[in-house]
Amino acid sequence: MTIGLLILRGVVGALFVGHGVQKLFGWLGGHGIEGTAGFMDSLRYRNGRVAAVLAGLAEALGGLALVLGLLTPLAAAAIIGVMVNAVATVHLRSGLWNTNGGMELPLVYAAAATALAFAGPGSFSLDAALGLDLTGVVDGVGAVVLGTAVGLAALAWRRREPADQPEEWRRRERADQPEEMVERIGREPRRSGDAGRFYEPPRHHREQTRKLDRARKHY
Repeated sequence: MTIGLLILRGVVGALFVGHGVQKLFGWLGGHGIEGTAGFMDSLRYRNGRVAAVLAGLAEALGGLALVLGLLTPLAAAAIIGVMVNAVATVHLRSGLWNTNGGMELPLVYAAAATALAFAGPGSFSLDAALGLDLTGVVDGVGAVVLGTAVGLAALAWRRREPADQPEEWRRRERADQPEEMVERIGREPRRSGDAGRFYEPPRHHREQTRKLDRARKHY
């Protein structure tokens, strides 16, 4: 059992360290603080940069603590909190399966973190070396409650839906878009009067859309 817990901690923790450094430093193909902040802004967090830093720190430090087996319930709570936000803001609308961008993978991560919070890190861990007995129902439930509460608090920190403030959101979302593009957003492309070609958004808008799509896959 100890070997199994070590493998689970090592794999899940290392993956979250990777996600964290992608957000914080742009390593491993990530987008760094600026790119992640833009993505967080698109998810309606009130301060995208702060949200990006907090998410990156929770993933990197929570993942590292899992790898080391240090304060395991708190490490699990950090991961659960991030996954609550990932499910609610990105994956829930796409259903369950990961093939459709659904919440399958965040649920697996959250379940693994929850299992470690209940079972503990095992003998090969800093918790064991320090004589910290952080296993059992109380620690497991505490990790789930803390992670969920922090995750819900972060969700409550988001701006309201655009429908609640249409004028403000119209200005906020479309301020930097060409008028022609704004008028036809969400419609089928029309033909240009002179060249007879389908209308295409400017290159920098296409690149921005691709960056947001790639950032969404990392969350």
